[in-house]
Amino acid sequence: MATSDYKKEIEGLLEEVIKRDATDLHLSAGRPAMLRVDGQLVVLPGRKVFSGEDTKNLAISLLSEEQEKKFWENKDIDLSFNHKDKARFRVNIYQASGNVAAAMRFIPTHIRTVEDLNLPPSLHQFTQAAQGFFLVVGPSGHGKSTALAAMVDEVNHTRQDHIITIEDPIEYLFAQDKCIIDQREVGDDVQNFHRGLRAMFREDADVVMIGEMRDLETISTVITAAETGHLIFSTLHTNTAAQTIDRIIDSFPSHQQNQIRSQLSATLLGILSRRLVPAAKGGLINAVELLIVNSAVRNLIREGKAHQIDMVIETSSEEGMISLNRSLVDLVEKGLVTYENAETYSTNSRELKMLLQR
Repeated sequence: MATSDYKKEIEGLLEEVIKRDATDLHLSAGRPAMLRVDGQLVVLPGRKVFSGEDTKNLAISLLSEEQEKKFWENKDIDLSFNHKDKARFRVNIYQASGNVAAAMRFIPTHIRTVEDLNLPPSLHQFTQAAQGFFLVVGPSGHGKSTALAAMVDEVNHTRQDHIITIEDPIEYLFAQDKCIIDQREVGDDVQNFHRGLRAMFREDADVVMIGEMRDLETISTVITAAETGHLIFSTLHTNTAAQTIDRIIDSFPSHQQNQIRSQLSATLLGILSRRLVPAAKGGLINAVELLIVNSAVRNLIREGKAHQIDMVIETSSEEGMISLNRSLVDLVEKGLVTYENAETYSTNSRELKMLLQR
């Protein structure tokens, strides 16, 4: 097949992703194209099994000459692209057992709101903050980037600020409204997250979105930026608010941890942990944990007692806080989620069982 034929084939596969409301497309040697629909991998019916040559040519057809060179040097590459003005895809192309494989995440062109995503209304207060930082956490593939984009776009429509995003790669494309928005892609526009963060101090930024806090340097600069009058949004691959705080503090050497606890207690605004749970009638539905940092939480962070934060969340629903188990219980009691699925996604199944009196 010619390169143009491979491009045509992959465009057809991307159309199937959109048509079937899938979240991901997987290309792997020895398998036909597979989609992730409602959290489950499914085979596209009637599609041939790909050879290693097929997956290589399909994946390479997405790359520029420079990107292809980087891929062969590094054995994997991240990128994103627009598909016919219908959607964006975030792509990772990688080598596996000597063959080329690809995973493509579907990113709708329309940025949904907090309400569209059925996220807690309490999130609006964080988009109005003058400074500090807010984190969205959770497992991979559970909508962290989507929630983050909703909050940043709300800033875009309600404030007159300078927003800088540092992403790897750029996912959602923001249409500037009241804000100036500069989106910087790691590798193309800036060398790395840390360098982009350092530069934003000289770029008159008000609000900064960091795609992911991947290393100690980035975490340290984020905390400093939040202390110096910036509003920072970012993500971490952690499961709960308490675990997130411990992860941040533990990433620093022991002799710095007391100082970081103090800085973190003064700058952290809140943490949203998001899960996409299979719904009883098909599709996926939100379950969330929301920590809103108040004086009690600040004290626990300073004193190194993050493990007690779960209790504060559980007893502070009147302040807008939500525990993951309470969120799951609500879904089960409304018949929206089965008990079995709630138990699978709970971080404390024993407590869940007690709350449901099972």
